[in-house]
Amino acid sequence: MKIIALLMFALLTACNKPQPPLAPPRPALVMVVGTMGANKNMVLVGEVRPRYESSQAFRVDGKIIARKVENGAQVKKGQILANIDATDAQLNTAAAAANVSAAEATYSLATAEVERQRQLFTKKFISASALDMREAELKTAGARLAQVKAQASVTGNQAQYSHLSADRDGVVTMIHAEPGQVVKAGETVAKIADTKEFEVLVAVPESRMTEVKLNAAVEVRMWADMQKPYAGVVREISPAADSETRTFNVRVSIKNTDEAVRFGMTAGVSFQALLGQKNATLLVPSSALTVMNGKKIVWVIDANNKAQPREVVAGVFREDGVLITSGLQAGEKIAIAGVHTLIKNQLVHPVTEAKPVAENKL
Repeated sequence: MKIIALLMFALLTACNKPQPPLAPPRPALVMVVGTMGANKNMVLVGEVRPRYESSQAFRVDGKIIARKVENGAQVKKGQILANIDATDAQLNTAAAAANVSAAEATYSLATAEVERQRQLFTKKFISASALDMREAELKTAGARLAQVKAQASVTGNQAQYSHLSADRDGVVTMIHAEPGQVVKAGETVAKIADTKEFEVLVAVPESRMTEVKLNAAVEVRMWADMQKPYAGVVREISPAADSETRTFNVRVSIKNTDEAVRFGMTAGVSFQALLGQKNATLLVPSSALTVMNGKKIVWVIDANNKAQPREVVAGVFREDGVLITSGLQAGEKIAIAGVHTLIKNQLVHPVTEAKPVAENKL
């Protein structure tokens, strides 16, 4: 009986043995869905440029003897920008005029000779072959006259090409010539920008091209005065990305420019967010998205602070995160770090990411 009593006591003692303490909740970095601003407009920085800018160059070689404008000068179409030495052109023009006079005299003599030969042929004093020879000489003289007249016209034009005129109204943005400099035909002497139309050139990352549409309305603000907005429209989208930066050049026309807008200024262009992505309304960090059994999921932290896997549909990936098109609702709490180590119904201690504190500057 004593042995049985001892066994019963041992069993009762074993049943009353204290259980090991539960593991404390695991800390988990979390965020509330909808706080990242998925619909925040994309703002890119660009440079103000003229829509039309042309290079001005002489059409003939020569030595510059005068420059009539300075950099930044306002010019009108037809205004003289520079002159080259026209001495040789003038001599060529005089020589061409002399050649025309000589050809005209030869043609007149040939015409008179043909008239005499025709009269003699009518009276049977010369043969038909003799008349044909004189008429051929007349045609040759006529062709020669036409040739020298054409050459004289070309030479005359070259004399006029000694003056470089502006081909449009605008402002001189670059001067690349000084008196005494010898320039070749086609070498840029100056650049003129049309001041009627301004645009901003921006580089759009390839991952954000879905937010840029041709003819879409945008807002432009100059860095010199960020409080004043300007209306803009996407005028041109490059069909190919830059080989070095992997960005697409986009040109935005500014509609309501004023004197405060100048070429070369820095401007910020605000694009309407998520064009063509109407269902993508929630933005989460890329680190919150993981794959389980071939499905894209995020870990939702429920009201009891337990991790629950949730299948979602991911949209466009951006530099600041990934857009979720379905599976989540604004206001839900999700884990954003270490998601590959979580298990279902795991108790966690939610930790919100701390915002950096600005340093005091003297």
